[in-house]
Amino acid sequence: MRLLKPGKGLIGVDITSATVKLLELKQYNDNYQVESYAVRPLREGAVIERRIRDTNDVANVLRRAVEHAKPSTRKAAVAVPASAAITKTLTFPASLSEEEIEERIIAESDRHIPFPFSEVAFDFQCLGPAPFDDDHQEVILVACRQQDVTQLTETLELAGLEPAAVDVETFAMERALAELRRQLNVENDPTACVGLVDIGANMNAFHVVRGGHIVYSRDTVFGGRQLTDTIREYYHMSIEEAGFAKKRGGLPGDYQEKVLTPFLETVVQQVGRSLQLYYTAGRQHEVQHIVLAGGSSVIPGLAERIADDSGMSVTIANPFQRMRINKRLNKEALSNDAPAMLTAGGLAMRVSQ
Repeated sequence: MRLLKPGKGLIGVDITSATVKLLELKQYNDNYQVESYAVRPLREGAVIERRIRDTNDVANVLRRAVEHAKPSTRKAAVAVPASAAITKTLTFPASLSEEEIEERIIAESDRHIPFPFSEVAFDFQCLGPAPFDDDHQEVILVACRQQDVTQLTETLELAGLEPAAVDVETFAMERALAELRRQLNVENDPTACVGLVDIGANMNAFHVVRGGHIVYSRDTVFGGRQLTDTIREYYHMSIEEAGFAKKRGGLPGDYQEKVLTPFLETVVQQVGRSLQLYYTAGRQHEVQHIVLAGGSSVIPGLAERIADDSGMSVTIANPFQRMRINKRLNKEALSNDAPAMLTAGGLAMRVSQ
């Protein structure tokens, strides 16, 4: 999993249980320009809990996304789920070179990695001097099973893309969150805590970000698919019609009372519960702002309900707010999809690394 250096442009590919998202960024001075993007739905069961179950099906959908986006590069970055990766901060003598550190990691692999080294893909990065000890340096180690990396890179290749980097979802999201922290004007405050509520199709993830890093996470099996299914059944719609109606709102009859309100109340309760558990875990830094992400974050009334319940300001994520947008793209469509593009955006931001 030793990562390649991206070129002038890079595509971030985010594969979830419901969609494939593709985003191409190019570096523009000290910022980025969105060059191309696409979002395409996946057949149910092709990806389960962010693990690919049907490689050919996912590759075919990704190929159609590439054909639609018409990116200027074929180099792509993809991420393994955080649950599939082992991340550890290790300490080594400051005198060791990268080659010597790699040799030590291999020799001591049974201490750091909980599966056979023959099955492992790993990478590491030197972080600098260890706190309070200039004679040692800190090194972050990331490892996962080689089969997870191989499956992702083969999927990219089947879709006509060239694997340039394999990342971890957590790191990609932190990169995108750094951009959101700049928008909130807290990027220079290492103590500022921001809560991220990422509402996917089947999972609702709550993260607390402090100093640019995710310091707390909690996942709940509940997402926007539940509301889509309820609308589909209640109004006898197709799954596509229900998904569109979910974001648009304004359905006739007792939609607000019977369908939307119970869903909003459940999400609000889960956010409140996650905040409670964060503080119960002994976290002393107060969450000061909440950012909503994921495809269901734009459901009418959700941000307002969470703001009323939490007493905090709530923002819907748009990592592209300060970026340049290629003139050929539909800015309104990109803005509507932006809350669900954090991981793809964070992967494409590797173009500057």
